[in-house]
Amino acid sequence: MRTSRAPLWGGPPGPQPAPWPASRQWQAPGSASVARDGGVPRGPGGPPHTPRARRQRGSALLSVLWLSAALSAIAFSLAITVRGEIERSSTAVDSLRAYYLARGGVQRAALELLWMQTQQPDSPVIPKGSTEVLYHFASGDARVELIPETSKLNVNKETPEVLDRLLVSIGVDPGRAIEIALAIADWRSQSPGGGNLDGYYSQRIPSFLPPHASFQEIEELLQVKGVTPDIFYGTYVPGGPPSLGGPALLVRRPGLADCLSVYGASGGVDVNTANPAMLTAVGVPSGVVQQIVEQRKAKPFTQQTLRAFMSSAGIGALPLRVEGNSIITIRATARLRAANGTLSDLRRTVAAQVKYMLGEKNADTPIHYLRWYETAWSD
Repeated sequence: MRTSRAPLWGGPPGPQPAPWPASRQWQAPGSASVARDGGVPRGPGGPPHTPRARRQRGSALLSVLWLSAALSAIAFSLAITVRGEIERSSTAVDSLRAYYLARGGVQRAALELLWMQTQQPDSPVIPKGSTEVLYHFASGDARVELIPETSKLNVNKETPEVLDRLLVSIGVDPGRAIEIALAIADWRSQSPGGGNLDGYYSQRIPSFLPPHASFQEIEELLQVKGVTPDIFYGTYVPGGPPSLGGPALLVRRPGLADCLSVYGASGGVDVNTANPAMLTAVGVPSGVVQQIVEQRKAKPFTQQTLRAFMSSAGIGALPLRVEGNSIITIRATARLRAANGTLSDLRRTVAAQVKYMLGEKNADTPIHYLRWYETAWSD
């Protein structure tokens, strides 16, 4: 069958082919369709891009952004927590290492003191009259302080007058000092009918009655009327001129724990280790106390030099001596050594109260540890 065509010379047209549907117009592969349905563009094979569809896609994008921000915050917080735990664990490990380093310093000093008395009395490892010794270990340094109990007064034997002078010398108000001295005497007095302060102790919460017997531990003083932690342990007070225009420097004021002991001296205090407040309490004039402190820093007193000094200072009748009984407190402060050779700022202090049993025939060991302090304080 022939299809009629328009004549080449402009004659009347014949039948024309039907137009190609707009929805089937040719387009390049992958390109978006340009067909329109009511003026709304379509995606390739997808729903029309209506305002509602655009809002849904925007909400999804915001949700993803907020979720990403929340996950980032959680990750940041977790990283900070993990870092803090690592630092705390590292500090705990260093503290434990410093503890055993200080413990080793106490035990080494105790053995060297024993060695001096039994094996090498003429060539001591620790010089006689020394108040401290420094040990260098591979992991750090330990500064060990040697505090004989003869450097303290016996809390069970001293009179209220001596206790009063001691309290005043450590900075307690005179009126309060005499009250505390009388309270200490009342606590240890063996009165059958009770003491004068039993009513005060019975009204405290919790209530109790004083034992009216000798102090068994020096910490019992904290329960005595008028004794506060500052008076017992000591405190820091302003002293000296201000530093660089700031407040005055703080100096330590000793406490009763530095001056009294249940094993304290009964025949005189050790002049090389006694606190200046102790020397004042036994009657040494303040000017002579300063001389004693300066001289023992340069060189510890011996029995001969002490006798000559007391004679020249006019204090020959006062109860002063060198060394004393066999009980000593050994206090060690340890600092770890870093990889670059510097010492760490972290310190750990322990102490032990040691009694040497060299004169005891039935002693099972030459050293008895009377008390051990897991944590102690030192300058």
